[in-house]
Amino acid sequence: MSWNRIRAAKEKFEAFLLKRANVIGVGIGKKIVAGEETDEPAVIVFVEQKLPEAQLRKKDIVPKTVDEVKTDVVETGRLKAQAAADTPRTARWRPAPGGVSIGHVRITAGTLGAVVRTGGRRVILSNNHILANSNEARPGDPILQPGPADAGTADDVIARLETFVEIRFEDSRGGRIGAVLRRLAERLGIRPARMPPRNFVDAAIATPLREDLVSDSILGLDRVPGTAEAPVGTPVRKSGRTTGVTSGKIIATDATVEVDYDDHVATFADQLVAGPMSQGGDSGSLLLDDSGRAVGLLFAGSDRTTVFNRVSRVSEALRVEF
Repeated sequence: MSWNRIRAAKEKFEAFLLKRANVIGVGIGKKIVAGEETDEPAVIVFVEQKLPEAQLRKKDIVPKTVDEVKTDVVETGRLKAQAAADTPRTARWRPAPGGVSIGHVRITAGTLGAVVRTGGRRVILSNNHILANSNEARPGDPILQPGPADAGTADDVIARLETFVEIRFEDSRGGRIGAVLRRLAERLGIRPARMPPRNFVDAAIATPLREDLVSDSILGLDRVPGTAEAPVGTPVRKSGRTTGVTSGKIIATDATVEVDYDDHVATFADQLVAGPMSQGGDSGSLLLDDSGRAVGLLFAGSDRTTVFNRVSRVSEALRVEF
C-alpha cells in the first residue's frame, strides 16, 4: 500500500480519531509488532496511556483499520514543551555554538538550535517558547546565554529577539484543565466539536549583539548547509542543552499532536515524531540527518516520544536559510 494512500486515510480520519479520549496525536508510520518495527505502513495513533479495550468506552476504542488502512496505537505519555532542568551545557560560551543553553530573560532555559541566515545576516534560531516566552515577549527583548535557569544574568545578554511565529493556543480560559474539560465535553457530545487552531512551528530568531558572539557550528555534530526531508525510518541526531548529542529515527510524519504549555494547550499539524531523544531544556535543538543537513526543530516530547517541526515549515515561516 502506498504512502499516499496512508496519508490520505490519515487526513480523512484525523479529526475522527482525535475525538477519542486519551488520543493526543495522529500521524503516519510503520506498524510495530512485539516491539519491532515492521515494513507495513499504518496510520499511527498516539495516546497518553495504552489501555486494554475492556477499560475503554466503545466510542473511544481506536478502530483496527480506517478505509482499509491499518492503524497502530503508540503510547507517548503527555507531550510537553521542553524548557527547563538543571543539567550539562549550561556554561557561558563565546562564541556560542548550537546545542548550548539559551533563553529569553523571563523563561528558564532551552537550547540554541543553530545560527541561520536571513537577508544575508546571521541570526540565532530556537523556539518561540525559548526566545519569545510563548508569545509574551517583544522584539528587542534580551536573550541570555546561558539561560536564566543556568545562572544567566544581564551580563550574559548575547542577542535581542528579532521575530517569532505566534503560537495559537486553544481558548485559555480555565487553563489546561479547562481545555481538557472542553475536549471531554465535545467527545461526550455535550457541546459541538470545533477544530482547534492549528500551528505548524514553534520558532523564533534573535539577532546577535555582535557577529563574533555566535558560531555556525553545533556542539558535537557535523553540520552541512542545506535542508532535507525526513521520511519514516530516517536516522536523525540532535545536540541539546540537557541530553547532549542523541540519536534516533523518524517513526511518524504528517503528525497532528496536542502539546501542553503549562496552563495552555496548542495543536500542531504536519509534525515529525521520533522516539525518546530529549528531556526538558532540549527545546530548540536542530535535528540533522546522517549527512548533516537540517530536517527539523525540536520543541516538545515525553519520556517516550520527541516531536519536531519540519525544517521546511520553519524556513518558510521565518524566511531563514540553513
